[in-house]
Amino acid sequence: MSTSLPQILSLLVSVVAGGLIIALRLRGTSKPTNLRKIIAPPLGMSTGFLMFIAPIVRVPWLWGLGAVAVGAVFFSYPLILTSHFETVDGEIYLKRSKIFIVIIIALLVVRILLHDVVEEHVTIPQTGALFFLLAFGMLLPWRIAMARRFMALKRKTDAGVQG
Repeated sequence: MSTSLPQILSLLVSVVAGGLIIALRLRGTSKPTNLRKIIAPPLGMSTGFLMFIAPIVRVPWLWGLGAVAVGAVFFSYPLILTSHFETVDGEIYLKRSKIFIVIIIALLVVRILLHDVVEEHVTIPQTGALFFLLAFGMLLPWRIAMARRFMALKRKTDAGVQG
């Protein structure tokens, strides 16, 4: 099996993106967070659904739903389990998790391995669409869980300050 330049570039972009996610997550734990910071990523990412206007990107509904379901069930779950908040001096911070980096690297490896398998059966634009759906399926439940935890801690913190 020979490796082409597009495959090498795709791998490189994936590794760089994974590194950026880790760096952003670690940087994010050093500043207080808020609800806007938690819900902004899925809102921003949702604009990616515009890609489906182009017929070349479209995949069967069942495949799309499957990609979202895999992201939601298998990929978001470890992130939900390892995303916690803590209060420091009345401010809410995302708590650093030692396992988070391991999970992100494992997800990146799985994504890279699955990419080649998927690309054997669908076109490159469809592969991109399926991985977008998988990523959105991972991100949305994770961020919803984070938002719920944040709001619960915020209510508790606010009640403690007022009481």
